[in-house]
Amino acid sequence: MESFWKLRKVFVTGINGFVGSHVARGLRDQGARVVGLLRDEETGAGLELQGLKGQATFVRGSTTDYFLLERILNEYEIDTVFHLAAQALVGVAARSPRSTFESNIMGTWNVLEACRLGPLVKRVIVASSDKAYGDQEALPCREEQPLNGTYPYDASKACTDILCRSYHRTYGLPVAITRFVNIYGEGDLNFSRLIPDTIRSVIWGIDPIIRSDGTNIRDYVYIQDAMSGYLALGEKADRGGVAGEAFNFGAGSPLSVLELVNLIIDISGRTNIKPKILSLEKIKNEIVSQYLDSTKAAERLGWRPAWSLQDALARTYRWYESYLAEKK
Repeated sequence: MESFWKLRKVFVTGINGFVGSHVARGLRDQGARVVGLLRDEETGAGLELQGLKGQATFVRGSTTDYFLLERILNEYEIDTVFHLAAQALVGVAARSPRSTFESNIMGTWNVLEACRLGPLVKRVIVASSDKAYGDQEALPCREEQPLNGTYPYDASKACTDILCRSYHRTYGLPVAITRFVNIYGEGDLNFSRLIPDTIRSVIWGIDPIIRSDGTNIRDYVYIQDAMSGYLALGEKADRGGVAGEAFNFGAGSPLSVLELVNLIIDISGRTNIKPKILSLEKIKNEIVSQYLDSTKAAERLGWRPAWSLQDALARTYRWYESYLAEKK
């Protein structure tokens, strides 16, 4: 059966990022002609790790440049847009809310407006986040629950979400929204995130540090499952029951930070490693417990995670072992 994406012209913002590079590789592997927006070209980042150099067209710039986006959509005759560019780190957002809002909110409305005026664009997929829900009493979160994001990153993603639904309701833009839990896997080189940092510490024989009391509850989805979720949503983003809708994507296996760190240590087989809990207090500006109900994605998109946490973490651990050994 021929791929839906074969020869389709697809624009990916944030193509050099962890998720964006995996999505772009998945599209390329299925025959899409990928155009990517590249703000910073970091050595060893997503493009290099996913073997995308020479396999896609890259345009330098930012989503804050509206006229650049308009030019890309028109000159490259873009059919589908994946808007994944964002300032994605909670800590950075807390330190620098203005740049986060410029990237995550202004960048999103620029993309939406360019798509609204782009006569060839048939579907748009925009990354929101589980953080848009903020603190919720009822867990797991379902899509109809209110968006209560209050901390800078969470609020920026709630705004992203609302802008997308506004453009669909007002202008009929065929846009669909992803709300993923924490995504992990091979190729994530941001070692401020829990899983890469923990794995690196364990590989180096260092006790991993937990900077809170370790009781915060989260769910984690493997990058290969995230990529398949994006492509599944992309195929149906212009259809009834999908366009204008938000979709949760999670593995359905929430656990505490301490449990996750101990699982990584168990996978490593290093019995001399123990987690260090630095604080008996929770981290400020972070949601205490959060995980999602992905029933809607299963029913309307046919998406379900294919990887268990144990198997995906083991595969991820082996990737970092090889990667870090090459960097010595």
